[in-house]
Amino acid sequence: MIPGHQIPPLVYTAVIVYITSFIAVAKKPAIEDAQANGSHPADRTRSKDKRPQPSMVRSEGDWPMVKTLILGIPSLGLMLCNIITVLFNFVLVLGVLDVVYTGPLLYPSHDLSFARAGHISETTAKILVREPDPTQLPIFLSYRPTPQSGLDESWKAAGTVYAISNSTDYTHTFTIRRLHPSTPYQYAVSTNHTGFFTTAGRSGSTPAGKFTFLTSSCIKPRFPYNPLSPALSIPGLHHLAAWLPRLNAQFMLFLGDFIYIDVPHRHGYDLETYRSEYRRVYASPEWPAVSKNLPWLHVIDDHEIANDWDRGLAAPYPSALDPWDIYHASLNPPPASPNASYFTFTNGPASFFMLDTRRHRTPSTSPNATMLGSTQLSSLLTFLRRNEPAGVNWKFVVSSVPFTRNWRLNAQDTWAGYLHERHQILEAMWDVPVHNSGIGVVILSGDRHEFAATAFPPPKNGKWPQSAMVHEFSTSPLSMFYLPIRSYWEVEGEGERDGLGEDVCVKYIPDGNSKFGAIELDGVKGGEQGLLRFRLFVDGVEVWEYVITTPQMIGGGGGRDAVWG
Repeated sequence: MIPGHQIPPLVYTAVIVYITSFIAVAKKPAIEDAQANGSHPADRTRSKDKRPQPSMVRSEGDWPMVKTLILGIPSLGLMLCNIITVLFNFVLVLGVLDVVYTGPLLYPSHDLSFARAGHISETTAKILVREPDPTQLPIFLSYRPTPQSGLDESWKAAGTVYAISNSTDYTHTFTIRRLHPSTPYQYAVSTNHTGFFTTAGRSGSTPAGKFTFLTSSCIKPRFPYNPLSPALSIPGLHHLAAWLPRLNAQFMLFLGDFIYIDVPHRHGYDLETYRSEYRRVYASPEWPAVSKNLPWLHVIDDHEIANDWDRGLAAPYPSALDPWDIYHASLNPPPASPNASYFTFTNGPASFFMLDTRRHRTPSTSPNATMLGSTQLSSLLTFLRRNEPAGVNWKFVVSSVPFTRNWRLNAQDTWAGYLHERHQILEAMWDVPVHNSGIGVVILSGDRHEFAATAFPPPKNGKWPQSAMVHEFSTSPLSMFYLPIRSYWEVEGEGERDGLGEDVCVKYIPDGNSKFGAIELDGVKGGEQGLLRFRLFVDGVEVWEYVITTPQMIGGGGGRDAVWG
C-alpha cells in the first residue's frame, strides 16, 4: 500500500536544490552591488568605499530571523541563523541516510542464530532453527512436557540435522511428532535456544477458560525513528511482549508485510537482498520476547514482494518467494491442496483458511479480474461449505488485504477492486449458518496501517437471516506508521445501489504506530452458542472491545442478531 521508496531521492534532491539556492542567494547581493559600482566583486577588497552594503540593511517588517529559522530563507544579515538552518537540514539528511543504509550495510545478520515455533497441531509441532556456524553441527532438537502438564518431564529426542547450507539460508525445520493434545511443552536446541508451546485442542474442544490467538500485520524496524535506538529495534514488539503473559495466546496470525523490501528504499532484487530483510527482523533485540512462548503463522502480502503486487510469478517474485518459503511457509499449517500457497487448519473451536491474495491475482482493471484465481476460490468455497466437527463454532477467513470496500485510498489493491468475486464469497459466507447451524464467519485482515471493524449484513428481505451477518476485524500496523489522513468511511446505501453488499462501519481507529488484536473464543452460558470477544491494543494500551456470538441454531427461519455492542 505504501510506495515509500520515492521519499529518499526526493529528500536528497531537495537538499541539493536548497544548498545550491542558498549559495546563489548569498552571492547575488554582492554581484548586484559590484555591478552598481562598475567593478567586479573581486575588486571590492581594494575599494576604499566604506558605505554600508545594501544587502546588510533590513527593514523592521521583514522578520528575517523567522524567515531564516522557520522557512529556511537565507539572510546575509543573520549569518548565525543561516548556519543553524543549514546544519539542521544536514542533520535531517543524516537521519534519512541512517534509516536507509545503516541496517542493510552494517547489519546483514549473516551470523544470526535463533529458533522459533510455527504451526502447532494436536500431535505435532514445527520448529525452525537457523545456525550458520558449522562448528555447531550436528544440531539436536529435544522436547519435554512442562511441569504443568502432569506428564513425564524427561527430555526426548525430536531430530538431528548434520548439515545446513546456504541453499536454505542455514535453516532447518524440524517436526516434533506424537504429542498429546492441549498439552504445554518446552523445546530445546543444542545451539542454546529454547521455547514453549501448547498443542492444539481436539477439534471442537475449548481449553479451560477460553481459546485466545492474536492478529496483526506490518513490521518495519526502527519506526518511529529514534537515532538513539538500536538499528534493528522494532518498538511495536515491545508493546506486544508486555501483554503476552496476560493474554496466554495460542499463536499469532501475522497477516503480511513482515518485511518492507521497498520502503524506504529498495536495495536490490536479488535473493540475498530479500533474505537479509527477513534476517534483520529476526535479529531485532525485541524478537525473542515475542517468539519464545508464541508460535507465529503467516500470510504473504505485497511488501514481501513489491508494492501492490499483481504480476503473478514474474520477477522479482521468485527471489521474494525463496525466503518466504524458508522462514514462513515451512512453518505454516498444511497447504489446502498439494503445492498450494494457501493454508487451512483447525484448532479447538475454530477452523481457518489463510488466503494468498498476491500470487494468483490479476490487475483489478483486467477483464474478469480475480484476487484468488479459480483454484484457490474453489478451495475457499469448499472450506466454507464443508461440515465441521461438533464444537467448532467459528470459521475464520484470513486475508492480507481488507475485505471491506470502506477504505477509499488505493482501494483497488483491496477487495474493493474485486467486488464481484467478493460478493460470491460473501454469499457463501452467509450460507454457512444456514447449512452449518450455529457456526459464525469472521474475516481477519491487515495492510491499511489502521484499524476498522466492519459488518456485512445479508440483503434485507433476502433468503438469509440477519443473524448470518459476517464481521471483519482489520488490524495493523504492529510496528509502522499510521496514515495522517482519514481513509476509511462508509457510503450509506452503496450496496443497495450496486447489489454488491453493504459495508457497515462498526468501529474505526486510525491512529497509533502499534496495533494488535486478541481474539478470545468461549462458549455462551448453556453451550448453545459460541462467543467471540475482540480486544484491540494500540501503542500498548487496550482501547476497545467488541463481542459477537454465533447464530442460534437456524432451521431456515429467523434467529436473532449475532451482535452484542
